[in-house]
Amino acid sequence: MLDEAAQSGTANRPLIVSPDTLRGGGSADARTPPGQTLTKKWPVLHYGSAAHVDRATWQLRVWGLCDHPYALNWEQFSALPQVDVKCDIHCVTHWSRLNNVFTGVPTRLLIEMARPKPEAKFVMQHAASAPSNDWTTNVSIEEFTAEDCLLAWLHDGEPLTVEHGFPVRAVVPRLYFWKGAKWITGIELRATDGPGFWEVNGYHMHGDPWKEERFGW
Repeated sequence: MLDEAAQSGTANRPLIVSPDTLRGGGSADARTPPGQTLTKKWPVLHYGSAAHVDRATWQLRVWGLCDHPYALNWEQFSALPQVDVKCDIHCVTHWSRLNNVFTGVPTRLLIEMARPKPEAKFVMQHAASAPSNDWTTNVSIEEFTAEDCLLAWLHDGEPLTVEHGFPVRAVVPRLYFWKGAKWITGIELRATDGPGFWEVNGYHMHGDPWKEERFGW
């Protein structure tokens, strides 16, 4: 069942179409990166057990190389301008799911609110999951603030399930799906790149599915 906020806001949200959905005129074959298999299901993959985060106590913190570090609770986050993003998602474990619609707050807006310093070139996402309640993944600030990137709380019109990142997850459609943190709680602005959890454990620092950047070796 839709939340009241989702029902009331649908007509007012802009729809952003991720450029990758337009490859080859939108055909499924053209939109499927090499080594991927299409699925209509949404497989569940993460390290450790799913994090159970209470929306009433959830908080998003933005800090690092910025002039206005801040934190938002759920009420403040959900009051920000919302968008729908139609996109394809590609998991490093070889599955792809086309024609997803995520709803949430554009990452570009969240970064702009922090007023990043000129030397801020990278983002480290932090999440309330294993290990140690601080799972991380890295991405360049340029790619993190692309028009089709967002912190999502709905998928295809329904609130995210716990297994898929409730209450909020990051979505960075043009990179492998692990580059968007489930259960996200923090965005750290950095001058230099650095590995997050999967990157330390051998995954690629960048993660472009069209180049099959799965592993770092």
